[in-house]
Amino acid sequence: MAATRYRRFLKLCEEWPVEETKRHRDLGVFLRQRVAQAFREGENTQIADPETCDRMYESLVRIHTNYYKNKYPRLKDTSFTGVTVEDCKMILATDVLKQMEDMKKGTWKKLLERFSAKKPEEDSK
Repeated sequence: MAATRYRRFLKLCEEWPVEETKRHRDLGVFLRQRVAQAFREGENTQIADPETCDRMYESLVRIHTNYYKNKYPRLKDTSFTGVTVEDCKMILATDVLKQMEDMKKGTWKKLLERFSAKKPEEDSK
């Protein structure tokens, strides 16, 4: 039975799209990592709680197939703010979020980063 579950999760991972605009924050990438962790031994993996595993799979399938979007259709493709889905995707892209984060930085922080010998990421390591 574990082999069947493993194959179903693999098929779901293959079908799940990866959004390149959301580097390190994409649900498809996260799903692939979790499946790899959960099924470390592949088809030979022993599943402690098969019912929970099946419920997780069914939930992911509902998300992937837009079950609730189709079950409860919306009148408009915008939110109360009037922002469209395409605008939301653009705003949530990693590059745009990085630009917005850079805009929030103060002048001293920007100067420190610009003239510092080390990058700020190296300081935290």
